[in-house]
Amino acid sequence: MSDLQSLTAIPQASPEFKSGFVAIVGRPNVGKSTLMNQLIGQKVAITSPVAQTTRNRLRGILTTPSAQMIFVDTPGIHKPHHPLGEILVKNAQMAIHAVDVVLFVVDCSAPLGGGDRFIAQLLTQTNTPVILGLNKLDLQRKTAARALTLDQTYKTLAKTHHWPICKFSALTTAKLNSLQRQLIQHLVPGPYYYPPDLVTDQPERFIMGELIREQILLLTRQEVPHSVAIVIDRVDESPKITRILATIHVERGSQKQIVIGKKGQMLKAIGTEARQQIQKLIAGKVYLELFVKVQPKWRHSRMHLAELGYQVEAT
Repeated sequence: MSDLQSLTAIPQASPEFKSGFVAIVGRPNVGKSTLMNQLIGQKVAITSPVAQTTRNRLRGILTTPSAQMIFVDTPGIHKPHHPLGEILVKNAQMAIHAVDVVLFVVDCSAPLGGGDRFIAQLLTQTNTPVILGLNKLDLQRKTAARALTLDQTYKTLAKTHHWPICKFSALTTAKLNSLQRQLIQHLVPGPYYYPPDLVTDQPERFIMGELIREQILLLTRQEVPHSVAIVIDRVDESPKITRILATIHVERGSQKQIVIGKKGQMLKAIGTEARQQIQKLIAGKVYLELFVKVQPKWRHSRMHLAELGYQVEAT
């Protein structure tokens, strides 16, 4: 049984134990998935230099002696250009109203932009408490004066909306303990929602598909940005090995050629890297077989989106 599964019973919480749901929101590529992985201490959300990597409201669970926080890593909020984008943004917006605390993550190594202001305006429409998280502290290296100027713009934004601020680095984990304490302060006494050793509520098959998609984003970069969906067709488990068959869906024949590569070298590299990540996930040996299928304009077809698991989520 993998680390993502648990048969542990849910314990009775003490009267002072706190719990709740925390939405991690922000524009694309500000480090939301990296942050959630670091907070819960295990990789459950994929990361990539490519913007808009996250497609689902993926829940990560952190249980401490005094609290249980369920983090909801949302897709980056942006102007959608197709039905898939509309679904992703709608799910992110819904998460804002369905949690106990919102952690609004910004990139403090870059100036406050229009995308940040757009999200800030969305957050004024909710009564949910908001914490402004200044991520990428490690990149504020140029000059102390520049860092002070950048910070001041974010402090002004926070002061305008009466939001507390926490500055940290998701990459190096600097000051994440401070962020964790601040989040717990905003929670109220409550029960354990999940067993203490569970780190996500997503099934293994979902995580497997995400790990394959991550390698495609990393290895093909801008050549095949977001036209990829993964379906895990079959998982056969035995005491010695887990055999996985998966299909990579792309929109065009040219993308299929890129994913397969010359003499199949790209597909082999994707499979090798993904297999290594999945072996860490399930703590066992994996045989991974990948197929590539062209599904024209699947991001623009609500029928195909539903078939591939993309739909507006219930609150």
